[in-house]
Amino acid sequence: MTVSAFDHPILGALIGDAEAAKCFSLEADWTAMLAFESALAEAEAALGLVPAEAARRIVETCRDFAPDRRRLAEGVARDGVVAPALVALLREAVGEPHAAFVHRTATSQDVIDTSLTIRLKSVCALMESRLVALVETLSRLAARDGAVPLMARTRMQRALPITAADKLRAWREPLERALARLAELKPRLLVVQFGGPVGARGDLEGKGDAVTEELARRLGLSAAPCWHVERDRLGEFAAWLSLVAGSLGKLGQDVALMAQNEIGEVRLAGGGGSSAMAHKSNPVSAEILVALARFSAGQLGTLHQALVHENERSGAAWTLEWLTLPPMVAATASALRHAATICEGLRFVEPGAAGPEAGR
Repeated sequence: MTVSAFDHPILGALIGDAEAAKCFSLEADWTAMLAFESALAEAEAALGLVPAEAARRIVETCRDFAPDRRRLAEGVARDGVVAPALVALLREAVGEPHAAFVHRTATSQDVIDTSLTIRLKSVCALMESRLVALVETLSRLAARDGAVPLMARTRMQRALPITAADKLRAWREPLERALARLAELKPRLLVVQFGGPVGARGDLEGKGDAVTEELARRLGLSAAPCWHVERDRLGEFAAWLSLVAGSLGKLGQDVALMAQNEIGEVRLAGGGGSSAMAHKSNPVSAEILVALARFSAGQLGTLHQALVHENERSGAAWTLEWLTLPPMVAATASALRHAATICEGLRFVEPGAAGPEAGR
């Protein structure tokens, strides 16, 4: 059983997204956290803060380390975060005399937030790839069907004639802007988290900023001041996800309306059946786009509540991010997948030429 439709064994076939889900799997999370611990040991060794032999031992251990899931779960139930249990298990595996140098001067939020950022780098690549492909599909549709005449409808009423190219432009341009926004956003989003217990990078012989730069370089991220309680990066990314999902929801809503038998301005390559009416072919993917857009809009308001991090650390606001950001990623990834399916099989039809099969 699952409480999420995204990874439900049946409903997941409709709205789940395996590629996006992989970025939030337990294995992906601890792999990224261990990458942080390895890179931190190497960075501190490079700056003379950790013995080189200890750094080598930590890196070697992290390479093949598989934490005990039961002990991790017990640790989360006790501590509220996974990092204390993970670090304790890693220190056991590293052994003396090097165990004390594991996670030196870092705090739980450093390793957990950096793990998220590492995985969001993969998420951004996935979203970008799907957006580029969808924009290209829409451009090909415009080249093929752009001259097909349609009727514009304002406030659900017939207005004036337009062409399919006009409709496609309204679908495509927001996605092009989304790609531009993502390129501009990534340098702010994909940054390492390193601040130590209270975000001041203390107890590092004045080398805290240098450690951050070296840590970021080794992880393929950018360096930035500590952002333990500055959550606008994640809030901005969530807003981007919601904008993309909303733009795809508009596409889905248009397709569902245009595919109605009474209108018949588009034909779809496939549709869903009815348990009671065999003649029906329902625009399932288009409907899913609308549902995912509305879901994302609601989740965005919840995630933005997590901007309120009190003082120098918040357990409550941090936990709220864990509850909301992964489903938002899944929703947008799924929406992009459904939109690709729709557009690859979409055909615009001149009004009056569609016939009785227009909604199929």
